[in-house]
Amino acid sequence: MSFQNPVFIPGPTNMPEVLRKAVDMPTLDHRSPLFGQILHPALAGVKKVLKSETATIFVFPSTGTGGWETALTNTLSAGDKVLAARNGMFSQRWIDMCQRHGLKVEIVETPWGAGLPADRYEEILTDDKGHEIKVVLATHNETATGVRSDIKAVRRALDAANHPAMLFVDGVSSIGSMDFRMDEWGVDIAVTGSQKGFMLPAGLAIVGFSPKAMAALETAKLPRTFFDVRDMAKGYANNAYPYTPAVGLLNGLKMASDMLLAEGLENVFARHHRIASGVRAAVDAWGLKLCAQSPDLYSDTVSAIRTPEGFNATSIVTRAADAYGVAFGVGLGEVAGKVFRIGHLGSLTDVMMLSGIATVEMVMVDLGLDIKLGSGVAAAQQVYRTSLPAAAKAAA
Repeated sequence: MSFQNPVFIPGPTNMPEVLRKAVDMPTLDHRSPLFGQILHPALAGVKKVLKSETATIFVFPSTGTGGWETALTNTLSAGDKVLAARNGMFSQRWIDMCQRHGLKVEIVETPWGAGLPADRYEEILTDDKGHEIKVVLATHNETATGVRSDIKAVRRALDAANHPAMLFVDGVSSIGSMDFRMDEWGVDIAVTGSQKGFMLPAGLAIVGFSPKAMAALETAKLPRTFFDVRDMAKGYANNAYPYTPAVGLLNGLKMASDMLLAEGLENVFARHHRIASGVRAAVDAWGLKLCAQSPDLYSDTVSAIRTPEGFNATSIVTRAADAYGVAFGVGLGEVAGKVFRIGHLGSLTDVMMLSGIATVEMVMVDLGLDIKLGSGVAAAQQVYRTSLPAAAKAAA
């Protein structure tokens, strides 16, 4: 693998040099006022990226998985009931975590490639007359299948059923890259990590709590120590952590939030959509299909691409790494060997993406697939040159 080539995996993503340098900083006393000058701007920046006026932000030395555990253990008690759909690897992992914590999970089995079944959620919630369901789990962007679900529709289902359950959303591969509206969508806990849209190394679990979720702290009885947000809140009030923080990563998070906000969130989302549209045009030119069942489900951060029946899709990833030094994502779980994944999120441009598309074409031809060299590149080029950002068009 070559460090000179960009990666095209769904995370960790490519790091801008300025963020790499922000993380690489001298040691400072994390109990000094200087740390507060890093911590509080980082929290404020995340809050803006989540499009929230009311959320309380917590950042733990962990990953998105730790964010899931933070959400569950701070708001629920053993035996509480949770509603979740299983439509991919990461929704399954959150369900598994619930079960390991002694929670009862009502699982809506959903095909891999389909989105969250908001209509079925509404039926189940309407039938739950005793309001036993305490939380609805939703994976905004299922990284294994390249499926983006409609979180607003899930909120409508809760409201239509007049149900008081909280809404927890896994936004690990969406937040910072695709539109996410915590307040508008009535999200009670949003979970993400540092290594995707924030363009940093893995190492931070980033979690936003609504006022309703904060109130649930008072009744939650699941054990928590490292992930106890009450301890974290007390630390923040004193410009500190309850234990040693990842100072460099927090400094990077501060700068990453500033970069996203300076570009303009709508511009960030438009850039990701444009890059993803080029990838999808290439897939179509190759005569292949996405795992996502319909265009309304297409993710703007990762495309899971189905290969012909009987062909091992993992060989594309292996060949790309061995022959060309370029990383793509393998299929996971039920779609292992059936899809390969192109990540197109974080620090990425049209020109960088063209190199990834060209590499995939070479690999598929190497492996004997009926692909014409240049077909996908040409299709993506057409998308990129005809959908330039306004500033680029003005310069032309």
